[in-house]
Amino acid sequence: MVDKSQIKEHAEIIGADGAHVGTVDRVEGDRIKLTKADSGEGSHEGHHHFIPLSLVSEVEGETVRLSANADVAVSFEAESDGRPAH
Repeated sequence: MVDKSQIKEHAEIIGADGAHVGTVDRVEGDRIKLTKADSGEGSHEGHHHFIPLSLVSEVEGETVRLSANADVAVSFEAESDGRPAH
């Protein structure tokens, strides 16, 4: 597992395919909290979403790379109350 102290606020999160997934707000426990700007649309808009640290494959400076493609990674996102975001 990646050292979570390497994950910095405002770092870009990208999937294994290189596609943008979100932007780090901060790390909370075993999850990365995404900024509200990456919350999506409709009922998801304006809510923080979270991605499990278990999906992080590496941290390169200001970039967090995931082990899953972006479209798969967003299926793991959860709302702040733990409910799936999608």
